[in-house]
Amino acid sequence: MSTDLKVNQLSRVGAHSHVRGLGLNDELRAEGREGLIGQPKARRAAGVIQKLIENGKLGGRALLIAGPPGSGKTALAMALAQSLNQPKSKDAKEKSTPFVNVSAAEFFSLEINPTEAITQAIRRSISVTIPEETELIEGEVAHIAISESQQGEKSGKVVLKTTDMEAQYDIGPKMIEMLNKESIVVGDIISIDKLTGRLTKLGRSMQTAQDLQILGVQTKLLPPPSGELQKRRQVEHVVTLHDMDVINSRSQGFLALFSGETGEISQEVREQVDGKIALWKEENRCQINSGVLFIDECHILTMEAFSFLNRVLESEISPVIIFATNRGITKIRGTEYTSPFGIPMDLLDRMLIISTEQLDLNDFQNILKLRCEEEDVEFEQKALQFLAKIAEQTSMRYAMQLITVSNVIAKRQKRNTVHMDDIKKAHDLFLDVGRSVDILDKIGGEYMFHDGADFEKPKKETHAKAASKAKVEVNENKVRIDEDE
Repeated sequence: MSTDLKVNQLSRVGAHSHVRGLGLNDELRAEGREGLIGQPKARRAAGVIQKLIENGKLGGRALLIAGPPGSGKTALAMALAQSLNQPKSKDAKEKSTPFVNVSAAEFFSLEINPTEAITQAIRRSISVTIPEETELIEGEVAHIAISESQQGEKSGKVVLKTTDMEAQYDIGPKMIEMLNKESIVVGDIISIDKLTGRLTKLGRSMQTAQDLQILGVQTKLLPPPSGELQKRRQVEHVVTLHDMDVINSRSQGFLALFSGETGEISQEVREQVDGKIALWKEENRCQINSGVLFIDECHILTMEAFSFLNRVLESEISPVIIFATNRGITKIRGTEYTSPFGIPMDLLDRMLIISTEQLDLNDFQNILKLRCEEEDVEFEQKALQFLAKIAEQTSMRYAMQLITVSNVIAKRQKRNTVHMDDIKKAHDLFLDVGRSVDILDKIGGEYMFHDGADFEKPKKETHAKAASKAKVEVNENKVRIDEDE
């Protein structure tokens, strides 16, 4: 049973887990790496946006990623997030650029109003870096001695050394428990925070690396420490403005972050937090990092929400807001006004717009190959080509769902490789949108509340993709549902 559980955990992969960056070289030219395929123009534009964000020159700006369904808008945003948080070198520290990914539907709740939900998302995308100096005891463990009294109380001594000195420290029950938890033995290099008493295992000394029996797979070999045992080191604490709001608005303080729903936060608390941050900034005690707020399906937002976001962009501290939508010229939600992408013109006028295009057959095949590697499924070359053709003629989302299904069918045939017949059987068992709509056209009257007369199919001339769809052994009908209601 434990083996099955492990397999299930490894099989759970996200839709964009294969995306690890924009895949651009130093000249911002798109390359086939980091899991992103196709869209060279959009990726290069996102690379320019990344440079502007890293240099702090895009604060208070808005970006719109627009394109037809399945063209990679969310994948492009995920790649931008991954690239923003990649360290520039092996020795570089972790980036502190916050990236908050939300859907516009998350702003509508019965517990808090949309304005409050948007405010919390905005303040989650702005972080504060607070530097602090701390005293550490860092050295190689030379000796450990633990004794237990008649009352059952444990005590002991630990000897730490560097190449220049050696010292002995008395330890109590809590430190003994941490030594056992981290499996500390002689030859390990450890660090102890004098203020909090936190123990960290840094690795193992190279001089004692000959003892292979206690070396694990993840063991890190380090040179013997030198200098003083007690050292002062500067550490950085990164916290978002929303976290500080929650801590100051709840009686339980820091523990409120783990209690789940935070509810509405009063404006007085936020003003107090902003005032404290402004004071720390004047005293050079903190650094404010304006991050990125990504709002997917932004056409769901109302006129009031767009107006509020427009005002946020004009504030002194504002994150970069990236919108994404697959809508064309449609009505703004809750109004009778028609606007491109369902966004008011005054907000749309201040946006930088990146357009994504439909992928070609070669791009579909390369993406599906990456997804097969991510899901640990092996395909025959002909089967992969056939699956790419299905993706081109239906949708990428539908083709990606067939990967796991066809693998299950192949396993039942006692094969470790997916063949063409497995894909055809999976395609026959599970319908795409076009074929399911064809069934509704024929026997929709047998369903309850069927109103097919008002359903308008899009014209084939509306997009180049529509001309090449719906030839997967079925018919020539392909329907894209238009949700302008």
